[in-house]
Amino acid sequence: MSEFILEIGTEEMPARFVPRLGEDLVALFTRLLAEARIEYTGVNAYATPRRLVAHVSGLAASQRLEEEIVSGPPVRIAYDAEGKLTKAGAGFAKTQGVDAADLFVQQTAKGDYLAVKKQVGGGKTQDILPGLCLTAVKSLSFPKRMKWGSLEFLFGRPLRWVLALLDSDIVPIEIAGLTSGRVTHGHRVLGPGPWTVDTAGDYFDIIRDKCNVVLDARERLELVRSEGNRIAAGVGGTVVWDDGLLLEVANLVEFPRPILADFAPLYLQLPKEVLLTSMQSHQKSFGILGADGKLLPHFLTTLNIEPIDMAVVKKGWERVLKARLEDARFFWEADLGTEENKWLGKLDNVVFLGPLGSMGDKSRRLEKLCGKLALAVALPDAPEADMRRAGRLAKADLMSEMVYEFDSLQGVMGGIYAARKGESVVVSQAIAEQYLPAGPDSPVPATLSGALLAIADKADTLAGCFGLGMIPTGTADPYALRRAALGISRIIMEHGLRLKLDEVLSYAFEGYEGVTFKLTPTDALAKLIDFFGLRLRALFASGEDVDSRVADAALGAGFTDIRTLKARFDALSTFSHEADFEQAVLTFKRAANIIRKQGTEAGVALTTTIDDARLEMDQERELARMLRETAPRFEQMWSADDFAGILGQLRELRPAVDAFFDGVMVMADDADLRQNRLNMLYALVERLGRLADFSALQV
Repeated sequence: MSEFILEIGTEEMPARFVPRLGEDLVALFTRLLAEARIEYTGVNAYATPRRLVAHVSGLAASQRLEEEIVSGPPVRIAYDAEGKLTKAGAGFAKTQGVDAADLFVQQTAKGDYLAVKKQVGGGKTQDILPGLCLTAVKSLSFPKRMKWGSLEFLFGRPLRWVLALLDSDIVPIEIAGLTSGRVTHGHRVLGPGPWTVDTAGDYFDIIRDKCNVVLDARERLELVRSEGNRIAAGVGGTVVWDDGLLLEVANLVEFPRPILADFAPLYLQLPKEVLLTSMQSHQKSFGILGADGKLLPHFLTTLNIEPIDMAVVKKGWERVLKARLEDARFFWEADLGTEENKWLGKLDNVVFLGPLGSMGDKSRRLEKLCGKLALAVALPDAPEADMRRAGRLAKADLMSEMVYEFDSLQGVMGGIYAARKGESVVVSQAIAEQYLPAGPDSPVPATLSGALLAIADKADTLAGCFGLGMIPTGTADPYALRRAALGISRIIMEHGLRLKLDEVLSYAFEGYEGVTFKLTPTDALAKLIDFFGLRLRALFASGEDVDSRVADAALGAGFTDIRTLKARFDALSTFSHEADFEQAVLTFKRAANIIRKQGTEAGVALTTTIDDARLEMDQERELARMLRETAPRFEQMWSADDFAGILGQLRELRPAVDAFFDGVMVMADDADLRQNRLNMLYALVERLGRLADFSALQV
């Protein structure tokens, strides 16, 4: 068994390119080797900013031999009336490189066909690898590709060398004007090389010991984390790790060397969020927290070298960060000296979205909408006056110097400034959390005031865009409307808010006074509610161990009360895993189908009123009694969101319903008798239809 190494050397690639490249190489080599029928024991791949490496161990010397049947033309075309091969039959034999004696007739469902058995495979791995490697390299995907010189080849960055070895033999590959060999290059400073690799088995030792390159991204990440923790502990602190930044840092370097640097304590007067953003966004560095939870005047950064004079390098990093922090301190002091009304006035000169007016218009709409939402929930944590104030001030920080420089701090700085300028805790917390959730994995606002402002902000944008007919299609969603809809849904569910979706969206449309929409508010609202339905179905049906039929059934019973929808869905999901689920569904689905056909589709008006005088059979009297006796308990459980209990009532009713269907002719000749029996089923379906649309449960 052999060992194979492919290394593609490049100019430095952006850190965001690197993480997926190793995964893609593993997938490509795994697939291509399988298609080529070449056996192996393992495929690994590695990526750094300057190299991509594929390593295959236990590689067979040749392809696996297999026998396959190749079908040719139909027998009626392959042979003439005398049983001799026609031109078509002879041509097939020639194409396959066999004699006529090797041909046979294959019987298939479509008829008899000429066929031949052939052995495939057996080629030398050394001969197959060049083409396989070219295919793998050309199949790699990048966020952006580039070309260089007169070459037509596209890649993430220009290629600089290619190493390809099968044991001690060079695998000849030509790509982007380069020819493969056995030479690699190391870290630009700590081991530039060139270094000759005699065999594939020597590669990893040379890369580690001579090139001074840490090839595995996971190892680089853990080196930064472990060494960073050790250094921070030395000054009595802990690192403020950011997982996204840590991954980026690990893919910016080939030789990670974390160091601790300092900044002047006077900058600690700045908000923690500003300090961390300055460190993380501009310097790719991490803050250090003290035991009291406050930042220490230190930061952790990661070098890509082992400097001769560490003090000089350290001062360089400190000097650059000081310039950033000095700017931030200037912005902070300037913003604290500016009145909020001045920012509010400037919002009128900032366009929100085309015909939808300015950001000032949006803030006035949010003021009204937040007030309405506060009245709707009627909870002490979000008083109407505070919520109106939060809505009005929500976008004020967009005019601040700090947010102009650090746009990722919008909302966060607004909350800080609101608190510093004397606004209530409710107002400042709401402003700080208004942009949450920022994505599917982002948390929702922790406070009720933040939840209501976030709903208002997203609902206002959705209403305006849908009114203008800017409805997402396909993958296009420039205003992140899908994310906004899911954000509103998650906030309502996770806070358990008693808000009706149609009412919230209607309030949002009402705020657009004097705006000319392309759609009428009624049509736009209907399309927007349908849009929410699609997003909710995607949300519920995407979970693990979730039956999409259950999501459809829960949504089919209505989804404007999102809080209740989530509880109904959870109860149905649990019930769907129980033994009697399918039988129960069939029973109540039968009742629903009868009501649909004999009531809605037939144009017959049905009610929940049952005339006891027209109950002739014991089975219908028993069902009527059960419906009457369980009705108060159903309403109590509904009010208490006890949907598991309601499903228990479904089990309680099912024997009576089954007996009714077995012993009673629903479609009796007597019109009054038929109406009464249909009303009885309608009472049943109307009650359970509030829980789920049983017709959506295909069992």
